[in-house]
Amino acid sequence: MPASHAARLRRRWALASVVTAAAAAAAVVTVSMSSGASASEVALPPVHGGFDYQIGGAYTPPKGVDIVSRDRGDSPAKGLYNICYVNAFQVQPGERDQWPDDLLLRDRNGDLVIDTKWKEPLLDLRTAEKRERVADKVDGWIDGCADKGFDAVEPDNYDSYERSKKLLTTGHAKAFMALLSEHAHAQGLAIAQKNTAELLPDRKAAGLDFAVVEECGEYDECGEFAKAYDDHVVVVEYGDEGFAKACEGWGDRLSVVRRDEGVSPAGEDGYVRETC
Repeated sequence: MPASHAARLRRRWALASVVTAAAAAAAVVTVSMSSGASASEVALPPVHGGFDYQIGGAYTPPKGVDIVSRDRGDSPAKGLYNICYVNAFQVQPGERDQWPDDLLLRDRNGDLVIDTKWKEPLLDLRTAEKRERVADKVDGWIDGCADKGFDAVEPDNYDSYERSKKLLTTGHAKAFMALLSEHAHAQGLAIAQKNTAELLPDRKAAGLDFAVVEECGEYDECGEFAKAYDDHVVVVEYGDEGFAKACEGWGDRLSVVRRDEGVSPAGEDGYVRETC
């Protein structure tokens, strides 16, 4: 997601990556995909490592940070475990003309299906052929993440089926995610489940390795993700209450940070960052 993604948030919302100091301390696991991909070793983020969410723009990580998530247009932070953000299931408003028209989801009247909150068209994942074509483009972004030296990828909007006027299903989402997981693993990257607690039982079939979760404190979901991913969970909270609940219940086990809703870079108006 380009720098304009500072406003992007979701309330419910073969090159091996360079092994940095933080990544060296991370667990290395063997991932076997149900889709038939060969097993590959990927490094997971360190459990309970200091975390910073910088998808709105990169800046020097504060002291104590071990894990950072940045947009695919930015470079990884030296010496840390780096997660690369990609908007995989929807289209950024400024990037609509970069997609073939037939890969944009349309309703029965022929109108684009839009995530109205963020003004993002949904991608059409209803057939295997279309999923392959969408994946080809997203895979190029994943390749870029690997080339830059990121350790993992964070595909956003896994839950886009909820905004699809019932045209997309959980099955479409899982099948597409499995394609992305297979490619990420082939590049030596771990891949995160972004939110979408209802699909936690399908995490292995989708090839997912850890979780990036927004507001699990606010919605009482942290425990579900912690159990599913053996505490390999990084948490972003945006409100006082959710942050307090996440810290009280999970601050000694998970990586928790509070950010402002604009995910503003340090030094800009509105910047907020707190840790437990």
